[in-house]
Amino acid sequence: MKASSGKDAGSHGLWDATRGYQRVILRDVVVEVRLGLHPWERHPERLQRIVVNVELFAHLARPFSGSGVEAVVNYDAIRDELRGWSKREHTDLIETLVEELITLSFRDTRVEACRVSIVKPDIFNEAGGAGIEVYRLRSEQAA
Repeated sequence: MKASSGKDAGSHGLWDATRGYQRVILRDVVVEVRLGLHPWERHPERLQRIVVNVELFAHLARPFSGSGVEAVVNYDAIRDELRGWSKREHTDLIETLVEELITLSFRDTRVEACRVSIVKPDIFNEAGGAGIEVYRLRSEQAA
């Protein structure tokens, strides 16, 4: 089965042609954080730029009826969390931040899967960026 982006969703393909779904997107959020293992990343006064993308996937029981924000999968909690990251202590691994966003994504019980990516666009001169992306099903999330 294929995920909506055309990428293979693997043997746990959640999305199929017989069920509609909604993909809620928070795209290209730029945040400055204290992050990294390299010595040049560990100076407390030097924040580095990251680019965050979050996609939340939920099957829809019926089309949106316009009944208010409580009826939709809302990305505000994720955006609010990201806005506070510039004040947080140093984090060694980018994976730590990704896992925090995945956990936050699943707080909405309607979210059945999520995709989170974080890229450091300024880490290497010869690269457009370095980072990770994780696609996770709720059923694979640790309790």
